[in-house]
Formats: sequence, C-alpha cells, structure tokens
Amino acid sequence: MSSEDARSSLIEQVRERFGARAVLTDPADLAPWLTDWRGRWHGRADGILAPADTGEAAAMVGLAAELGVPLVPQGGNTSMVGGATPPEDGSALVLSLRRMSRIRSIEAGSAVVEAGVILADLHTAAADQGQRFPLTLGARGSCTVGGLTATNAGGTQVLRFGTMRALVLGAEAVLADGSVHNGLSGLKKDNRGYSLDHLLIGSEGTLGVLTAVRVKLVPAITSRAVAWVGLSDPQRALALLRAMESVTDRIESFEILPEAALRRVVEHIPAARAPLQGAHSWHVLVEATSTASGSETPEQLLQRLLEDALADGTAADATISSSEGQAEAFWLLRDSISEAERASGMAAQHDISVPVDVMPRFMVEAAQQVERAFPGTEAFGYGHLGDGNIHFHVRAPTGAAAGWPEGNGKAVSRFVHDLVTEAGGSISAEHGIGQMKREELARLLPPARLRSLQAIKHALDPAGILNPGKLIG
Repeated sequence: MSSEDARSSLIEQVRERFGARAVLTDPADLAPWLTDWRGRWHGRADGILAPADTGEAAAMVGLAAELGVPLVPQGGNTSMVGGATPPEDGSALVLSLRRMSRIRSIEAGSAVVEAGVILADLHTAAADQGQRFPLTLGARGSCTVGGLTATNAGGTQVLRFGTMRALVLGAEAVLADGSVHNGLSGLKKDNRGYSLDHLLIGSEGTLGVLTAVRVKLVPAITSRAVAWVGLSDPQRALALLRAMESVTDRIESFEILPEAALRRVVEHIPAARAPLQGAHSWHVLVEATSTASGSETPEQLLQRLLEDALADGTAADATISSSEGQAEAFWLLRDSISEAERASGMAAQHDISVPVDVMPRFMVEAAQQVERAFPGTEAFGYGHLGDGNIHFHVRAPTGAAAGWPEGNGKAVSRFVHDLVTEAGGSISAEHGIGQMKREELARLLPPARLRSLQAIKHALDPAGILNPGKLIG
C-alpha cells in the first residue's frame, strides 16, 4: 500500500468508527492548523484526526501504527518553533487534541485535566474552587495544557513555582503502538524505575501523545502588587533579586528589560506608557502576592524592600501599582515586547537560558559581540532574571532584504547559540526545539546526550511515526 493510500485508509477507518466529527478534510477547515503561530513553517496534510477521548486517541494511534502513517500531535498550535506543524510533503496527518477538553476532577491541591483544555479555562476552573494553577503566559487564551506539558513551558512565575515539569504530578499518554500509559494517580513516592511521565514532559510529542495530566494547584491569591524599577545596569537588578529572596518567598515574578525594549513598546503600543519619569538604562518588573490576610500586604512588602534598594543605590527610581488596572498596565509593557519588535521590523529571535548569576553580564556582552560581528544589527536581551531565561532579539540592519531571517539571520543565530553554549547555557529555555532548532541541537548538544535522546526515541517510537521532523525525529 502506498503512503497516500495508507493515509486515505486511516481517514476512512476513523470516520467509519468514530463519526464525522472525528475527521476534518475540508481544505478550509485544515488551513489554520497547517501553519505555525509565527507563519514561518507551512505544512500539508490530507486530514486532521480529532479524538473525543483517550480510547479514541489510542485507537487512532494504533491504526496509524499498523498502516505506518505518521501523526503530528497538536493542541492550540501556538508553538514558537514550528513544533506542531506537519511536514511540507504531506506525509503525515494531524492528530488534534482540541476535542479532549474536559476537566475531569478538581481536588484540594490538584486537578486532572485533558490535553485540549485551554490554559485560561483551567485558571477559571481553579479560581472557582478557591485555588490557582500557577503558570501563565501571553498565549493563555489559546494554548492547551497538553501542549504546555509537551514543551515543558515556563512563563512568568517559574521563579516561585517552576516550569510545567514541576507542576505536573502525573501524565496519561498514548504511546506509539496505541497502548495507554496511565500515570494520573500522582503518587508522591514511586521508585519503579524510569519515570515515563518525566520522559513525556518536554518530549514535544515525539515519544507519546499526551491525553491528560494531573497538575498541581496552589491557594488562590488574595492580593498582589506590581512594582516598576529603574536601574543603571542588570547586575544591580540581580542584587535586588537576591536581596528580596533573602527576606521573603512572596516574590512571584522578576522580569528585566533594557530601555530600548521599553521605548519600542511605548512607540508601537497605543495604550503603553512609561511608568517612570526620565530614562533608565534597565528596568525591572516585580510582582509580590499574598494568599492570606496578614500584617503586611504585598504593596507594603514591596515598599519596604524598594525603600532599602533606593537608599543603598541598588535602584535609581521605582513606583508601585496603586490599583489592579495599573498592575495590568505594567504587565502590558512586558508582555508587548514581542509584538512591538514585530512591528519594528525583521529580527532573529532567540529563547535561551544561562546560569542566573551569568545572565546580567551575558545580556550586555552578548549584545555587544553580536553588533560587532554583524554591523548594522541592534541586539538586546530581556526576560526572566530569576530563572536565567533570556529572550534575545537581534534586529536586521536598516534596508535588509526581505529574506534576512532565513539568510544572515541564521548566521546570527549560530553565533548567539555558540555564545550561549560557551556560557554553559541552553539554546532553548522554554519554547522547545521543534523544527527551528533541530539542526542546532544536533550541532551543539554533547554527543553522549544526543545519543541518549536518539536511543530513547527509537525505543519508544521505533517506526518514527510520532511528530516526524521535530526535536530529533
């Protein structure tokens, strides 16, 4: 049977067994799901398979395995690295988890949710029970829990709560042969050998299709305050972070950005306003929270800590939100940097990480090295200082040709990734490898680690049908 006939057979068998809703083949229905979020990768597929539950998902994967049809698992299709886009040759079908959108249970401290649950919906459901799922990011209205788990997503609260790997207590997944792994019990102690749950987290759909996870919930916030701080250099920002961490565990977010990033947001986002008078070379956004009534509110905590920072010269100026609206306005500045960058022109964008103590120096020195090596470019980094995650943008020179990102931009990225590797960091902090960084991963990953990843992939997916062309597949 040809590969085309195998795909047609799979589509017809799924439609016959599970009904019309389980298959999409109309080109108009397929189109939005064949291109990545940034519009950089465009794939082809004869159809989208859409299981309604784990049993249907297992049956579909099992049939695909029998017929040798590759599958590309997909949730909200918000990947920043082409991780959920099917191949250009049309050899694969998309396996959409969007119909699997039930929150199966919410208990004290945890919830079992299916892979297609939208992050914002999980936030709402947890809040209705007086709890909170402590991970958020800009795409919360469209990204899904399955995708977040498959990419080990981070977001702005990693400083206190960690990435998805720290928040997932157990996973359910369909393996490449159609069998089901059920690890949803959430055992705190389980020493029965290798952890399949942890192999699946961050595997980008190459080892199994995540269908549900048990996630950690924490008490709901009763109050919060957000501060905006101006500083002369990022080393002072790190000093401020360390000072705050030494006296409290209530700091949830600590974001750093240079003046150039703030200026661009103010220029391109109509609602954006600079929080402080005058220019400061660097800025920090700090959020403190409380989950219970106490003698010191988050606003009072930040005021006390920032008074000390202003007195000893660590900070040059600071302001604290006086309302929820102002807190959101501060966050708008941070969350709009990527949008403002896109409006400013072409850029090579990098999601990288380095050790936290190295991050202040790296942001300054790497930008200088890139601009010297590639005259006319403008480079800067911003991101999550508490976990070492830098979003490092390099703007194309004025007048650069339309294909700059795919041409000189690739040389820029190799240069940046070499600097990251020399600093003991990672070329992917929270977005994953997908298609975008697959060659760079193979080039830079230590050989022993690369061989181990390849061996795991071959052991769990010997036919290579799960998410081909991503990560190492």
